[in-house]
Amino acid sequence: MAGRVQRGTLRGWEREQTQLRASVVEEDTEEWQKDPDFTGLERVGGVDLSYTKGDDTTACASLVILSFPALEVLYEDCQMVAVNAPYVSGFLAFREVPFLVEAVQRLQQKEPRLKPQVLLVDGNGLLHHRGFGVACHLGVLTDLPCIGVAKNLLQVDGLAKDKLHREQIRSLQKEGDTFPLMGTSGRVLGMALRSCRNSSKPLYISVGHKVCLETAVHLVKSCCKYRIPEPIRQADIRSREYIRKQLCSPLEVISAGPESREEEAELDD
Repeated sequence: MAGRVQRGTLRGWEREQTQLRASVVEEDTEEWQKDPDFTGLERVGGVDLSYTKGDDTTACASLVILSFPALEVLYEDCQMVAVNAPYVSGFLAFREVPFLVEAVQRLQQKEPRLKPQVLLVDGNGLLHHRGFGVACHLGVLTDLPCIGVAKNLLQVDGLAKDKLHREQIRSLQKEGDTFPLMGTSGRVLGMALRSCRNSSKPLYISVGHKVCLETAVHLVKSCCKYRIPEPIRQADIRSREYIRKQLCSPLEVISAGPESREEEAELDD
């Protein structure tokens, strides 16, 4: 798909990422983050885009707000959107973030009291080719704490799905076990987390904005009833159901982007 994007556009996107990257805060900034029990945290948001299979231009953008720690849905916003920008590895935000920002803005207009205190994003944050994944992008534009939660490892800075990585995954024996994702640069880009007892597949957690990695991992674990943290899981479920209702058809629905993103998961944001 990259061939469909003019070289000048990609350069412009890179410049924008570099400029916005300077605004990322990699530390805890909120009072509730200082307490191991997250006292004061009451609302956790999750976002997702789902597409109909075979159509990567029509999607449902979903934002849900859950109570914390009960993880009950307080608010949901689902809206069909026309996605114009193609998927290009490393530039997912330019395809999807504008719709997620609009969802946050609608929430602030309709139910300002339910403004999320943190957003969980299906994608990466600092774990990215240029250190500015979709979770960073959304965090900077909304000025909300954001955490990247990816289902697949982005192979960047020497990270690879090699024998060592497979051994590290096997070392995650129990729920809550982690290991750092250290690149060849020597920097820890994120953390692999075994989020639940019934799944040996880890999640890849990275800082998005206004949160440190330790807090990000602890919060994601606190939001997991299953492998996928509940805010993202509920956003996914509700966006899929919304598409089915809107189209009045049992069309197959896929989450996390167009078909190519499932096939190129290791390149995903």
